[in-house]
Amino acid sequence: MAVDEQSGLEHGTRGERTQDTQVGQVELTHWRGRLGHWMASFARWMADAVGPYGTLLVTLAIGAAIATALSFLAVAVYDAVTDEDGIAGIDRPLLDAILTIRSPGADAFITGFTDLAGTIGMPLVAITALLILSIRRRSWTPLVLIVAAGGGSLLMTVAGKILIGRDRPPITDAVPPYEVSASFPSGHTLNAVAILGVIAYLIILRRHSAWSRALIIVVTIVATVLVAASRVYLGHHWVTDVIAGWALGAAWLALVITAHRLYLTSRLRHDEERAAATA
Repeated sequence: MAVDEQSGLEHGTRGERTQDTQVGQVELTHWRGRLGHWMASFARWMADAVGPYGTLLVTLAIGAAIATALSFLAVAVYDAVTDEDGIAGIDRPLLDAILTIRSPGADAFITGFTDLAGTIGMPLVAITALLILSIRRRSWTPLVLIVAAGGGSLLMTVAGKILIGRDRPPITDAVPPYEVSASFPSGHTLNAVAILGVIAYLIILRRHSAWSRALIIVVTIVATVLVAASRVYLGHHWVTDVIAGWALGAAWLALVITAHRLYLTSRLRHDEERAAATA
């Protein structure tokens, strides 16, 4: 634990206790309802058994299992996705409409933008964020959460593509460079929601202004929506692919945030017991 002499703010695990347990009027370590009370009891029990970081890793592992199950659930809705009378009925008409508004300049700009959420751009964003946040806060927690968000989103993307194997839009309707992997779900969209979402969450934890928190949330949502839209515009995905990617990414983000809340709950329990033992 250390204290920033200029700001007076604490770092490390003490900083997490004093600065990360509340967002506005919401206490992240307070759990409501029967399920919430059960989860809080679980976190306290885990704190006694394996410690706070052990609790975080165990709950993230449980979340990864749930994320895998969500990917299998995507198989169950595949019929609805591919049924011309169902939601996929919007796929072809929307792509046909996009073909009428494309231009070389817009194609080049949007291709560059979507690459920011690709296999090179998004890992760079994640690594930069986890290094800055971990070093500034002198804590392993940002590293664990961002790596978990990225790893889980990758797992869900790969599982969904293997299990469903949906074809992408025809190459004749796509903007190069072309992509050959399965189309469902959109990995760019899923990764953007999970990774940018957890980065935004970590930043929001230490913002005291409601306006700044709202701005971060709005910017993050707009960025992920633009990533999703770029995939459809370029003809690399059907619109239902990006809808599924956005939904799965949001679900995984919620699981990661829940795991962090359980970690904070176990951290408070662990520190209270240490203080009592010292006294």
